[in-house]
Amino acid sequence: MEHEIRIEKTFRFETLNAQKNPKKVLYVLHGYGPLVKYFIRKFAHLPDDYLVVAPEGMHRFYLSGSSGRVGASWMTKEARTSDIWDTMNYLNQLDAHIAKEFDITERYLLGFSQGGATAARWYELGSIHFNAVALWGCVFPPDLPVTKFQLSSKRAFFLIGDHDEFYADKQHEIVQIYETMGVQTLVYEGGHDLVNETLTQLLKKMEGIE
Repeated sequence: MEHEIRIEKTFRFETLNAQKNPKKVLYVLHGYGPLVKYFIRKFAHLPDDYLVVAPEGMHRFYLSGSSGRVGASWMTKEARTSDIWDTMNYLNQLDAHIAKEFDITERYLLGFSQGGATAARWYELGSIHFNAVALWGCVFPPDLPVTKFQLSSKRAFFLIGDHDEFYADKQHEIVQIYETMGVQTLVYEGGHDLVNETLTQLLKKMEGIE
């Protein structure tokens, strides 16, 4: 007979611009594989008035075989429901920690690839108010309600590369799904990766500058 027990666990996260005492925070959720100490480098070119916070997925594993490079992920199909709610609790506590350390007045959320599904859940299921959310190169979780996304469509974005190798045959269909939800979509030149110019453009859109 299967049982579950809740225990305390330690999680890692990385930051950029913490020494600048910024008022705005951008939470960035990585995709399947990279550790946050590498993923956060993709945001080094952004303005330093943002505190960039990159939480690491709860599950770490060897990327190849049983030794060598280590990666991280948010969840698998196993014990899925428990992992989802453990992750939501983890992210909520992380935001509470950030709020104690910094005088944050604006919150932005970006999820890339597998992290996009986690970001969608945090945005939809959580009690935290985000000024804007962006899902990048990911499918919207089919089991998730879309209430908050529909109510805040002017602050919700979806991005995908025109040569994204993971969605080559389904790109048009995925874009249509997000557009039906009222989410603003952006197709950029590139593959399954974060592109500097597009990321800078996105941040301006999330702030309402463009």
